[in-house]
Amino acid sequence: MVGPLPGVVRLMRAIGVHRFGGPEELRLLDLPEPQAGPGEVRIRVHAAAVNPTDVLLRTGGHAVRMLNASPPHVPGMDAAGVVDQVGPGVHRLAVGQPVVALVLFTTPQGGAYADHVVVPEASVVPAPEGVDLMAASTLLMNAMTARMALDELALPRGATVAVTGAAGAVGGYAVELAHADGLQVIADAAEQDAALVRSFGADHVVQRGKDVANHIRALHPQGVPGLIDASAQTAELLPALADNGTLIELRGWSAPAERGIKVHPVMVPNRMTDTKTLTALSQAASEGHLTLRVAKVLPAEQAAEAHRLLEAGALRGRLVLDFT
Repeated sequence: MVGPLPGVVRLMRAIGVHRFGGPEELRLLDLPEPQAGPGEVRIRVHAAAVNPTDVLLRTGGHAVRMLNASPPHVPGMDAAGVVDQVGPGVHRLAVGQPVVALVLFTTPQGGAYADHVVVPEASVVPAPEGVDLMAASTLLMNAMTARMALDELALPRGATVAVTGAAGAVGGYAVELAHADGLQVIADAAEQDAALVRSFGADHVVQRGKDVANHIRALHPQGVPGLIDASAQTAELLPALADNGTLIELRGWSAPAERGIKVHPVMVPNRMTDTKTLTALSQAASEGHLTLRVAKVLPAEQAAEAHRLLEAGALRGRLVLDFT
């Protein structure tokens, strides 16, 4: 694709913050349209999923990771759209191809809340077949988080894993992937979500809440060897684990634990360019093995409202910003 004429700067729509704070700090921006460089792909974004990490950016929680980026800061790690430019050395993807991508918003280029994003080719894979791009945008970050959690546990087939927050985006994917891995899954859910979580492949469903560790122990008296904390309950979950078990944390908590229990945080940026796994996750969604759930689609200009809804909680599925 031919780029802009020399000296001509084309602008694009983006959503971002000039200063950290509440949802009201999210503003509609006109930013220079990025150009794909060597080994990079530019995507015309159709949809950007709204994730908790976007809220952390908006409030300043990622400031320590953004020392080389100047305001405005553009959130968003999940994009779905169509390739509209490829840089030199890109051969796997083509202009016009529907794709999904992980976007690292801590770079100077910013995140996925924009009409166009430029990302390394390795972070972009074909979109799931038979799925609209709004739903496709909800896949990669949350499914990769779940995949990383299970890979870190490395439990053998037939072993038992517990998943909290199982009705949520990451938790739901974790149950489905664990079931596909041949694990026995104990998952938590509110009464109204129990059938949904069972449909993901959970073998046992226990009541969510502060007593969830006791409920897990009642089913598995010796404690489970691995637990994925998608409910951010951290230390409350330690009693559910067997001696020398492993607790996977998704938001950076890594406090020491007793009884030889290991606590491992997982961070998606560590595998942003794991093309093989990203492709496998997209294929799993194409085949119906991963359930894509959209809570609500909002126009991009309503990003502030999307953040308010996310912070209010009780969502089932991801909010999506429409950039078409």
